[in-house]
Amino acid sequence: DETYVKVGGQWKYLYRAVDKAGNTVDFLLRAHRDKAAARRYFEKAIDRNGTPETVTMDKSGANLAALQAINAERETPIKVRQVKYLNNIVEQDHRAIKRRTRPMMGFKDFRCARI
Repeated sequence: DETYVKVGGQWKYLYRAVDKAGNTVDFLLRAHRDKAAARRYFEKAIDRNGTPETVTMDKSGANLAALQAINAERETPIKVRQVKYLNNIVEQDHRAIKRRTRPMMGFKDFRCARI
């Protein structure tokens, strides 16, 4: 899933993945929320953590298009579930990120946000 954070006065997208227990698997900060950004994020997460059997996400068209493009190149496709209520673990965790960044009024630059 993705949420937005303010970096240098502009809104950027923070892509995050969590496992069943709610632990963060991987994250990526991007300037745009599109198919290219989602694909870059999924490829990074798969390279670092291995291929998942199933990915559960909200109704984001960019995320679905990116996973379909990745599945087209694979022998065994990743199962995609687009169910709003099964995605609640990561959606609820966005509050913790907002709680941390709100008093700072965002990050000053992209490098600091990435760190």
